[in-house]
Amino acid sequence: MKYPSGLIVFDMDSTLIGIECIDEIARLNDCYTKVAEITKAAMEGKIDFSESLRQRVACLQGVSESSLQRLFNPIPLHPGAQELFAELKEKGWRRAIVSGGFTWFADRLAAELQADAVVANQLEVKDGQLTGRVVGDIVDAKIKAQSLQDLANQWGIPMSKTVAVGDGANDAMMLENAAVGIAYCAKPSLKRIADYCIEEPDLCQVLTCLSHSKLL
Repeated sequence: MKYPSGLIVFDMDSTLIGIECIDEIARLNDCYTKVAEITKAAMEGKIDFSESLRQRVACLQGVSESSLQRLFNPIPLHPGAQELFAELKEKGWRRAIVSGGFTWFADRLAAELQADAVVANQLEVKDGQLTGRVVGDIVDAKIKAQSLQDLANQWGIPMSKTVAVGDGANDAMMLENAAVGIAYCAKPSLKRIADYCIEEPDLCQVLTCLSHSKLL
């Protein structure tokens, strides 16, 4: 059996894709301004992520599940996402999406990019509409960091060969736990703890970071 070359985990919203899904769902419910303000504060680390998510999801009550499709048609990938995932697959890396966003979007993104695993929050849906609640435990900073460890263990990958890529405060523990943490077009709070910072919206630059770190 050939062992994976390494494990790389990505945040989803504003990292792999160019939108914050929860903000865009809020537009469908005429509560964008309120939700965007809470999102901004959470990403800057000014309020607890889990509580902020509950507050924001509550604003989405009544949105039809079918209307979510318009936000992901086409999937708003950041430049270089498909090329990056293809290159990492070719080199034998495990690729995962670990997001404080939602499985509705993350699962579709994973299928598009051929990711190996998804960890994200599940929106509760009844009678075809969002209830304003999340099913199960919220994927916060601690769970994101633990997911990195769990996936590495699952695939027999040493932590010395792990990489995390994100953009907000909710990604900080994940980046700190990884051997290499990459801040992608990130908030200042995340840049301060990252090993590498990518300032331009081009995910192929992740390959340059991996090469520099001698993991690729």
